[in-house]
Amino acid sequence: MGFLNNLINGISLGSIYAVIALGYTLVYGIAKMLNFAHGDVIMVGGYVIFTCMTTWGLNSWLSIVLAVIACTLLGIVIEKVAYKPLRQATSLAVLITAIGVSYFLQNIALLIFGEKPVNFTSVVNVPSIKLFDGQIVISGETSVAIIVSILIVVGLSLFINKTKSGRAMLAVSEDRGAAQLMGVNINRTISLTFAIGSGLAAIAGALLCSAYPTLQNTTGAMPGIKAFVAAVFGGIGSIPGAMIGGILIGVIEILGRAYISPQLADAIVFAVLILVLIIKPTGILGKKISEKV
Repeated sequence: MGFLNNLINGISLGSIYAVIALGYTLVYGIAKMLNFAHGDVIMVGGYVIFTCMTTWGLNSWLSIVLAVIACTLLGIVIEKVAYKPLRQATSLAVLITAIGVSYFLQNIALLIFGEKPVNFTSVVNVPSIKLFDGQIVISGETSVAIIVSILIVVGLSLFINKTKSGRAMLAVSEDRGAAQLMGVNINRTISLTFAIGSGLAAIAGALLCSAYPTLQNTTGAMPGIKAFVAAVFGGIGSIPGAMIGGILIGVIEILGRAYISPQLADAIVFAVLILVLIIKPTGILGKKISEKV
C-alpha cells in the first residue's frame, strides 16, 4: 500500500506541475518564447492569496479569484514591458531578459514580505478519502489538484480549438506572418497567451502552497524549472503533452524520493529528461518541425 500512496502523491504533485507546464507550453507554442519568470508568477499568486486571507480576511475562493486577476494583469505587463520589444531579438536576449524578470519579482517579494517563510493556510476544504481501512489516504489537496488539472486541460483544449481567439493562437503558432495577413492581431493574441498562462500560474500557486504550506520569495523557482522539464518531456507546445509530462515528472520525483534517495530525487528527474530527449528530442507528444530556408 505504500507504493500506491506514493503513486497517488506523485500524481498529485504531477498535476500541479502540469498546470504550471501549460503556461510554458502556451507561451512557447504561440510566441516562441521561454518565459522563465513563469515560476515567480506562481509565487506572486501565492502571496496575493496569503495577503487576501490573512490581512484582509477574505475567503479562499475570493482570494483565488483576486490572485488570478492580479497574475493575469502581471503577465500582460511583463509581456508588454519585457518581451514585446524583443520580438525580433535573438533567443539568448529573450532568455536573459526572462531571468532578469524572474530575479526582479523575487527581490520585490523579498522587500515586501521579507526572507522568512510564512505559513500558508490551505484553500482546499475537501475531506480526505480513506480506502482499504485507512491504508490508502487521498487528501483533499490531492483530489482537488487532480480534478482541477484535468478540467483546465480539457477547458484549454476546447478554448484553443473551438473559439475565435483560440484559432487565432493556433494560426500565430503555425505562421505568424500568414496569420497577420489574414487579419489576426498578433500583439493582442500574444498578450492573451501570456494572460492565460499567468492566470493558470495563480491557480497553480494556490494548489502548490496548499499541498506544501510554506511560502517565500523563491517558492516558485524550483517548481517552475520542473514544470518546464515536464513541458519539454511531454513535448513543448502540446497541451496534452504538458499534462502527461507533468504527471510523469511528479511520479518519478516522488518514487525516486521514496525508494532511491530524497537528496537525488531532483537529479533523477533531470536524468530521465536527458534520457528521453536523447531517444526522442521532441518529447513524448512533440512534433518535429522542418524549418524553411
